[in-house]
Amino acid sequence: MTAGEARCALTRVVAFHATHSYTNCGPMAPHGHLYRVEVRVSRTLAAGESAVIDLSLLDQILTDEITDCLAGRHVNDVTEMNREPTCEAIASWCWQRIAPRLPAMVLLEQVRVAEDGTLWADCTGVD
Repeated sequence: MTAGEARCALTRVVAFHATHSYTNCGPMAPHGHLYRVEVRVSRTLAAGESAVIDLSLLDQILTDEITDCLAGRHVNDVTEMNREPTCEAIASWCWQRIAPRLPAMVLLEQVRVAEDGTLWADCTGVD
């Protein structure tokens, strides 16, 4: 970084209701959660710049790629997830949908998915 530059991060939270069930631990009846998804993005701001990303763009990405796809759904039915819908799997799925839509200079640092106040998973990258 040069003088006047600063590395800054921004976190946006979205929430939606959805249901899921687990099958590989024995059958579990579908049950619902108010999922909370926290998305942290960052970039280096040059002198005079004031935002990591245009917030309306980030909001549109999160609406398109997360809430419109998952709100009110049974997450097991989201075929492109293609795995047991754990917090970890949902966080990874969100990462893969959000990262390609961000502007080139904006880095996706973390996606956190929480089922409730006692259980969440963080995704910090996808290989």
